[in-house]
Amino acid sequence: MLGTIINVSVIVIGSAVGLLLGARLPPKTQETTIYGLGLISLVIGLQMALQTRNILIVMFSILLGGIVGEALGLDDHLKTLGNRIEAAVNRRTASSDEDAESGTGRRSISRAFVTASLIFCVGPMATLGPIQDGLLGDSTLLMIKSSLDLFCSMALSASLGLGVIISAASVLVYQGGLSLATKLLGNSLGVPPSSDAPAIIEMTAAGGIMIVGIGLELLNIKTIRVTNLLPAIVLAPLFVVILTSLGVL
Repeated sequence: MLGTIINVSVIVIGSAVGLLLGARLPPKTQETTIYGLGLISLVIGLQMALQTRNILIVMFSILLGGIVGEALGLDDHLKTLGNRIEAAVNRRTASSDEDAESGTGRRSISRAFVTASLIFCVGPMATLGPIQDGLLGDSTLLMIKSSLDLFCSMALSASLGLGVIISAASVLVYQGGLSLATKLLGNSLGVPPSSDAPAIIEMTAAGGIMIVGIGLELLNIKTIRVTNLLPAIVLAPLFVVILTSLGVL
């Protein structure tokens, strides 16, 4: 859980700095930083993808994963969930506008908590990172996510307030729980932390393709519904198991 602990700490630090600054970072600074992280994401994603020992497994995992993700509407469902939560928060706190204006900040805290929790916990990195950290002890993806979350938390807390810091608890529960679950699963299957099992390699390669997609989005080159590709994380190791049992691999 090292990656998750660092991620949570970064969000708390970034939120505190944002509250102290009281204003967003200069737009040019944000843009340059995000572009830099986009380039790094491309490199990391390519490194992960090129680890594959069978590109056909990765290709079919991504293709079928995308079909499944689109059929299930994962990206749309997540966006709808976020909109519903925001609407619910707005309805429940609409009557407290006067309190918020008088200094209690009740509305800003609740809205900031919900908004920041969704931003920090939804997305491929928030899923792939903890899995890789828990199964392999590799927190590289969570380090990249932490860099993004640092600047994001600074900007969010500067504009939304104290609730952004509280959202760190959501990250701890979600990512920490996912890391622990995958670690326990790996131990039960006899997978050592430094395992180079084919199933893990192909899962990592499929995840790398998604990280490349994130990099393209950060660079404003192409908007990709990367969330709809998440089923590929399950399909890649599943294909390896099936092909191995058939004696193909």
